Amino acid sequence: MAYTTRDIDAQSLEKAKALFASGDIHQIEVGTARGLRDIHRYLFGGLYDFTGEIRKKNISKGGFRFANCLYLDAILPVIERMPEETFEEIIAKYVEMNVAHPFMDGNGRATRIWLDMMLKKNLKRVVDWQQIDRELYLMAMERSPINDLELRALLQPALTEHVEDREVIFKGIEQSYYYEGYRKE
Repeated sequence: MAYTTRDIDAQSLEKAKALFASGDIHQIEVGTARGLRDIHRYLFGGLYDFTGEIRKKNISKGGFRFANCLYLDAILPVIERMPEETFEEIIAKYVEMNVAHPFMDGNGRATRIWLDMMLKKNLKRVVDWQQIDRELYLMAMERSPINDLELRALLQPALTEHVEDREVIFKGIEQSYYYEGYRKE
């Protein structure tokens, strides 16, 4: 069955919420490429035929070309080994994974969950995504491969200790989907 983009977004949004509501999020490795693939599989399983698979084609978005697919198998283990002990290190790792963009679609939604998992494990914080303006975030992400200072300045004030608060988590997931153009009706 072929799904529309809207169907995929609606169904994967529900799957993202289920990932947390079920507790399955606690079974996923934090900060690893495997963990990111598992998040992607959870969000998009049954919706795409490439869920959790490293892409074999080159992709771009808004004129930005992501990492060449020929190098992904070599670069993902390097990103995985990047340190994640401080906020700055975690953001640097997140930016590198965004540049890699290992999947054909769904990278942003999966990597924002991946980012929050690293923040929660290492800093006992998550981003309250409701505080992050969509346009400011997208501009900061666009410029982050050159310098991640703008992204850090945007995200750091939105860090919260409410790492288990269902409203923060679920509203954050909805905000993440909004960044990708989806609005729940």
